[in-house]
Amino acid sequence: MQYTVKEWMNDLVVFVDAESTVSEALAVMRRRYIHSLIVKQSEHNPEYGILTSTDICDKIVAQERNPNEARVHEIMTSPLIVAHETMSLKECAELMKKKSIHHMPVINQEGKIIGLISDTDFLVAAEAMGRAPGERIV
Repeated sequence: MQYTVKEWMNDLVVFVDAESTVSEALAVMRRRYIHSLIVKQSEHNPEYGILTSTDICDKIVAQERNPNEARVHEIMTSPLIVAHETMSLKECAELMKKKSIHHMPVINQEGKIIGLISDTDFLVAAEAMGRAPGERIV
């Protein structure tokens, strides 16, 4: 059975302003129990971006930067690498592996961000792939 990204993505997409401090973004991530935020487009930030827990680790903690002084746009990743909602999980996993990313926005036919898929979503999908149809999780 071939699964699509839309079937396994998380449809909760949380946005943050590019000018927000990293501390403000961290507070949102912590309160929502999420590991990535989509950075909004604005006059000064014409493309969407993404801020992930990996960015925090690599660009704040490892570099001993003050998250109260750093702005989201300084450490975000942009332009986005995206998955289309109809993409197969296999294609998505291959693209994420090739690009060494762990969180990927999902877009619909109109190019609107409708969800996110992350490496942890693949854990659940992999478990489902190993079950027979109708088999319950214990």
